[in-house]
Amino acid sequence: MLDRNRTELINTVRGLSEAEARRRLVASPTTPIGLLKHAAVAERIWFQHVLGKRPKSECDGGTTAADTSFIVDDNETLADVIAEFERASERSRAIAADFDFDHTTTHHDLGEVNLRFIYLLIIEDFARHAGHGDILREQIKHPAESTNDVR
Repeated sequence: MLDRNRTELINTVRGLSEAEARRRLVASPTTPIGLLKHAAVAERIWFQHVLGKRPKSECDGGTTAADTSFIVDDNETLADVIAEFERASERSRAIAADFDFDHTTTHHDLGEVNLRFIYLLIIEDFARHAGHGDILREQIKHPAESTNDVR
């Protein structure tokens, strides 16, 4: 299910232009490309840092959560961010393969969590963000239709 949600999140940006992927249509810093950037940060925090016990400074990319995780540099392309997310996902798979579902680790705010909890949290997070991406994509690709009353 996690891999399915990873794919669906990527699918929300497939076929968007660079400008479309960066369109900000909500009050938060959320953009289609930003959703993928945020998801890569979540992968690194939960799998590399929390599960793998790597210091954040040794993770292979950004690990700052919250609104900052949605920010994409002007020099990063959509292809770059998709590749970054795919690399982070592959790294997560490799790290998680060394543990069973009941393996526990400590999260700085939540205390003891197990791999099962991490999977469920990330599955939920990515499903929610794929839904956000679907809505943003609809607003971008069909702006007039998305504002009509469709009763």
